[in-house]
Amino acid sequence: MQRASDPRISAGILALAAIGLLIGGAFAGLLFEGANDFSGAWAAFDPYLLRVVRFTLWQAALSTLLSVAPALFVARALSRHPRFPGRGFILQLFALPLALPAIVAALGILALYGRAGYFAGFLGAVGGYNWPGIYGLSGILVAHVFFNLPLATRLFLEALQTIQADQWRLASQLGMGAAPAFRLIEWPTLRAALPGVAGLVFMLCITSFTIVLTLGGGPGATTLEVGIYQALRFDFDPARAVALTLLQIALTFVVVLALTRLGANTTGDANLPVAPRRYVSAGRTETALNAALVVLALLFVGGPMTATLMSGLGADLGRLAGEAAVRQATLTSAVLAFLSALLSVALSLSLTMARRVLALKRRSGPRTVLEHATDTGAGFVLVVPPIVIGAGWFLLLRHVGDVFAIAPVMVVTVNAVMAMPFAIRAIRPAYDAASERHERLCALLAIAGWARLRLVDWPSLRRPLATAFAFAMALSLGDLGVIALFGSDSVQTLPYLLLARMGSYRTEDAAGLALLLGLVCLALVVAASWLGRGERD
Repeated sequence: MQRASDPRISAGILALAAIGLLIGGAFAGLLFEGANDFSGAWAAFDPYLLRVVRFTLWQAALSTLLSVAPALFVARALSRHPRFPGRGFILQLFALPLALPAIVAALGILALYGRAGYFAGFLGAVGGYNWPGIYGLSGILVAHVFFNLPLATRLFLEALQTIQADQWRLASQLGMGAAPAFRLIEWPTLRAALPGVAGLVFMLCITSFTIVLTLGGGPGATTLEVGIYQALRFDFDPARAVALTLLQIALTFVVVLALTRLGANTTGDANLPVAPRRYVSAGRTETALNAALVVLALLFVGGPMTATLMSGLGADLGRLAGEAAVRQATLTSAVLAFLSALLSVALSLSLTMARRVLALKRRSGPRTVLEHATDTGAGFVLVVPPIVIGAGWFLLLRHVGDVFAIAPVMVVTVNAVMAMPFAIRAIRPAYDAASERHERLCALLAIAGWARLRLVDWPSLRRPLATAFAFAMALSLGDLGVIALFGSDSVQTLPYLLLARMGSYRTEDAAGLALLLGLVCLALVVAASWLGRGERD
């Protein structure tokens, strides 16, 4: 049906080559540096590095436990009460932490629980001493639970919604109470979803950079990714950076491999069809307990957002808007995020088109290597976190010229590739459906290339592409991983400037910048969600 020289296959090959160049260049930088200073890299495996590894695993394990265990009960509470005023708002609120930049959330948590936070007096009075703040392991755990409790709740809730209606109907006819219903109906479904959800949260926690950088407590609360950043930007110890990077790659590879075996959803998206069901009625005691659980989760998730809003509104926003540095950082962030989103959508669409063409050409039999690569190529980035790619290129480019001059290119390319798994999830279903309708007609009329994309595919892809673009732009706007390595006084984004203001104890300015950044990112994600719903409708 397709010509051997279909331009969509060529576009997919170019996209794979771009991803391969980005990741391969990072590995080349690491290998080159390790070969030049093998003894130094080997010597970096000292007791300090082992402490960093232990803390990375320990904080991830604790964060996973504190996020997933409550999420089981919050999801069940929401599942047991499918209709009550405000339920839709709560689910929407639980989706917002995924869109909130990590540095904005960290600032909101400090505004609540920090030494001068809104709850400092209360916490000090309860403890009987001056509240020391929340830096260190406690701050990292609170921030990780803030992000991952809503995610785990939504995933568990979607798992519960897959329970067949017949099971609930039979339980209702038998007069089954809450405890037997949980043991016989709900728990088997939750238990099946538990390893995948816990593994996903664990992966997010071991690759957490911004949270640990802003809320960590120095050498005693440092993870591998923050150690890479410190080794390059503060200590300039390339050998230690190589050792830390190799350990981080090995760790993420093991976790991603385990997630793949468990069938986990690594992008955190879960929109499953819901069959009509009949719930076992909840008694008064259970209703009261479920209401308390939902309210506590709502307060925990909504607190940092409210604190960010209040502290941001208390800042001198007019003065901030008039600062040349703020205006320049805003312009830089907007330009880099726009280019990153554009590149991410182009690469994602290229891989999607190539995968579809190769599947049609194959018809039956095993997939070719190229088809497999176009199907899973975007997933390679899950194994190599942004800070690792940035570290590899940092080490490679320092032998060529000015590392910081290449900052815009690195920010655009790394953020574009990191957003691809999300962009593909928005684009692929729509493109496959459009291809199913139009493929034979386009082949008969010899419509291909740009003409096909403009005349045939564009009407079907317009909204999915806009969804992917908005989400990719929001991710790029809030990212701190790459710019933290390559940023300088001449190239600053809003997250980089916000971190600098926090570091210089200009907390009021940081609060105002956090409000601006958070509102823009949330607006983009809300737009992406609206566009996605419009396409499904």
